[in-house]
Amino acid sequence: MKVNGTVVEGFEPVREAFVRNFEALGERGAAVSVYRDGQRVVDLWAGTRDVDGTEPWERGTAQVVRSATKGVAAAVLLMLHQRGELDLDAPVGAYWPEFKAHGKERVLVRHVLNHRAGLPVLDTPLTPAQALDPARGPEAVAAQAPVWEPGTDHGYHALTYGWMVDELTRRVTGRWAGEWIAAELAAPLGLDLWLGLPESEAAAGRVGRSGRVEGPEPVGGLRARPKRSVTEAYADPDSLTRRAFAAISPFPDQNDPAHRAAALPATNGIATAEALARFYAALIGPVDGFRLFDAATARLARAEESAGPDRVLVVGTRFGLGYMLHGSASPLLAPTSFGHPGRGGSLGFADPDSGIAFGYVTNGFRKTVTADPRAQALVRGVRESLTRGA
Repeated sequence: MKVNGTVVEGFEPVREAFVRNFEALGERGAAVSVYRDGQRVVDLWAGTRDVDGTEPWERGTAQVVRSATKGVAAAVLLMLHQRGELDLDAPVGAYWPEFKAHGKERVLVRHVLNHRAGLPVLDTPLTPAQALDPARGPEAVAAQAPVWEPGTDHGYHALTYGWMVDELTRRVTGRWAGEWIAAELAAPLGLDLWLGLPESEAAAGRVGRSGRVEGPEPVGGLRARPKRSVTEAYADPDSLTRRAFAAISPFPDQNDPAHRAAALPATNGIATAEALARFYAALIGPVDGFRLFDAATARLARAEESAGPDRVLVVGTRFGLGYMLHGSASPLLAPTSFGHPGRGGSLGFADPDSGIAFGYVTNGFRKTVTADPRAQALVRGVRESLTRGA
């Protein structure tokens, strides 16, 4: 396997893990990037751009990153809070009056980010065509009644999270989340990251075709098997698990140009591994003189807000404000890490104690929801590098 790119001295275990992913774990095309203290220390890519193709993956090849998009979208609301434009403890209805219907008056902005809003499902799912209209998802969430008392429990809002973030962004700023991300995050940092792929980038052919995934496999590496696995719950059409992942039904083809051009802040961000790592590096420190989160906001992102049995993912999960936290369901680098995986394999996170920021993207989508073995192998490579004194 020809691996392109570089690692600085001491981070060779990451390269070794990257090679093993192709040799032993069936990787077809992927890239990994790691920053430390704002400087890139790992930049690797290999394989083919398309999961079923022969064109080589190049530096700058991007992929749909599924729910890793959520970590980028969370930064929008946290930065608006940091700027004094959004109160995390205000009711969502204070910014979005139509949202208050059906007992949602007590849903706080904070609940949107920590998955405690009680709105993981839609009683009437959207079709893929309806989901292309940015107004339809927010309208559907506004018309939805909570399935538990908001604020009292948590469960992964797989798709509805994005519509709530999107509409809050629009109500506060006048711009959709994808537009805000392009202007306030991607442009200043020079990120190859899009929520709503521009025609020019689609025409350039930089975004690879990925495999399609259906139902999820068991989540994480819990020591004790839960009474019901996420796979079993997903097979039940009446479960919150199945209904949460089916808020758009059938789920759109992520290779469809119309889907890529739309902006779904929960699921269809497109990025390079370098862009994910650079984004997370700017959450915890300066990157080329530009920093996204101040120290107080970075603490908010990784302070535990929700923990324990997840009403949707079944197993125990941990969330800060918009970010998954290190735990058995979503193993990251260390207890201080925060970030977000994408269903199928992608992963981005930051660890402020070590100064590490990490990005991994792949075209070989698997059924994993939060702990893909290829991403985990790379994280172990980073951990080993630090242990050796890199």
